[in-house]
Amino acid sequence: MAALYACTKCHQRFPFEALSQGQQLCKECRIAHPIVKCTYCRTEFQQESKTNTICKKCAQNVKLYGTPKPCQYCNIIAAFIGNKCQRCTNSEKKYGPPHSCEQCKQQCAFDRKDDRKKVDGKLLCWLCTLSYKRVLQKTKEQRKHLSTSSRTSLPENEQYGRLSGGTHYNSQKTLSTSSIQNEIPKKKPKFDAISANGDSFSPDLALDSPGTDHFVIIAQLKEEVATLKKMLHQKDQMILEKEKKITELKADLQYQESQMRVKMNQMEKTHKEVTEQLQAKNRELLKQAAALSKGKKTEKSGAITSP
Repeated sequence: MAALYACTKCHQRFPFEALSQGQQLCKECRIAHPIVKCTYCRTEFQQESKTNTICKKCAQNVKLYGTPKPCQYCNIIAAFIGNKCQRCTNSEKKYGPPHSCEQCKQQCAFDRKDDRKKVDGKLLCWLCTLSYKRVLQKTKEQRKHLSTSSRTSLPENEQYGRLSGGTHYNSQKTLSTSSIQNEIPKKKPKFDAISANGDSFSPDLALDSPGTDHFVIIAQLKEEVATLKKMLHQKDQMILEKEKKITELKADLQYQESQMRVKMNQMEKTHKEVTEQLQAKNRELLKQAAALSKGKKTEKSGAITSP
């Protein structure tokens, strides 16, 4: 019988292949607790609930220092102390002052020589480095898929080429031969221009591609990545605005609750003082009543004994 391993959340046992790497979560727990980006520092963390939008470290800092400000370097809203976030502060101490990022053009790229090797030698900021690595990974997977498809369809293409006098035909694509030939001179200069400007794709990807129509696919991937980045930036701005409004509402609610508690404590104190005054007055009246009653008894007894 195969060994079973416990999920770190629900503690139910599953085969090792059914658990995620690193966190060791089952499929249901991965859906219930997805990996999201912190609203403030933008690091990824496992979401405990749908309302939890900031990581534990930022949540602790909010309690200690309040709502953070945008960092003067990277512009990420994570500056809890001073005008710089902790990431930029540590990087500045280790790598010196920041440089202009080749992607976003902000003055927030620190020269990490080891990391530059992983992004084709580019000088990128932290956020752009993560985006660049994701694009490289996606492109690598796409190239692997296309290479596999091309190797699978190669015998069929060669057979068709011999029968039709060497005419190139790709049975896996919907484009005709004439449309591909018309597309190559249009897309290749565009790709060369993009590469010359230092974009996120390397020219070696196109040179190593098995089919000429890969230029079209790479250009489409480039446009898709740019569109997704724009949408992500817009959504991030919307989330930040909502978080800011929620924070303001929470602060206003806390202030109102504080004022209400002060008012209730004052009313309770006033009520207590009035009650004590009334009780003291009541005791004084009782003493006076007792003294009057005793005086009347004494007068009556004196009137009886005098004859």
